[in-house]
Amino acid sequence: MAITAQDVNKLRQMTGAGMMDCKKALQEADGDFDKAVDILRKQGQKVAAKRADNAVSEGTVLINISADGTNGKLVALACETEPVSNVEDFKTLAQSILDKAVADNISDKEALLSAVLADGRPVSEHMVELTGKLGEKLEIVGYENITADKVVPYIHSNGKLGVLVAFTGVNGADVTELGKDVAMQIAAMKPVAVDKDGVDAATVEREIEVGKEQARAEGKPEAMLEKIAQGKLQKFYKEFTLLNQEFVKDSSLTIRQLLEKTGKELTVSTFKRVAIGG
Repeated sequence: MAITAQDVNKLRQMTGAGMMDCKKALQEADGDFDKAVDILRKQGQKVAAKRADNAVSEGTVLINISADGTNGKLVALACETEPVSNVEDFKTLAQSILDKAVADNISDKEALLSAVLADGRPVSEHMVELTGKLGEKLEIVGYENITADKVVPYIHSNGKLGVLVAFTGVNGADVTELGKDVAMQIAAMKPVAVDKDGVDAATVEREIEVGKEQARAEGKPEAMLEKIAQGKLQKFYKEFTLLNQEFVKDSSLTIRQLLEKTGKELTVSTFKRVAIGG
């Protein structure tokens, strides 16, 4: 049957796919719109399969903080190139995913991918469909959901790096500005844990062994290696655990001391740092 420009435009309005893709789908489906929609979705699956191994280094990070400030959710939706990250359909999908996470208080990424959006289809299917339209791999590279006395967010100016900081022991104090400073510290300094006891055993063991090897290479006596390595481990804690890091804005204070100035019980219980592309 003859495919009219009106038919092509109708399918384009239904799916958002390109004009030529819509025309080809309608021709293949003999003008059946439902079949044409299925063809376009399968096309998305084919594109997704072909690009499965491609790197995703662009995208957007979105954050929602509950009205009472006790819960924060972060979604990082990634794509391959910056132009695609600026496409309205990409931004709309990212916002829809975050909105769904908030509405259903979704716990983790797997649950988020299977969550059903307004049209009855799961998030994963929407991502595949948009992959077919945009021609790039899409991936949720980070999803976080944390609750505390107070959760403070930060999104870097490039829109590709987001931080959630969970505070306990707030006791009515206003930690909004302090929280932003701590979140920016996390964004810049990339701590691996809140405190020493949060560093996993394998990392501690590796740092000790590296310290020993460095001391041995410097010709230090074997009897001194353990002590030297422990000293290097303490330096590692100071550089890579949040509460022991020097405050970027005032190196005379550690983050722990900064928090204690606001409240003796105030501390960070956890944090989440998600970056697209590194």
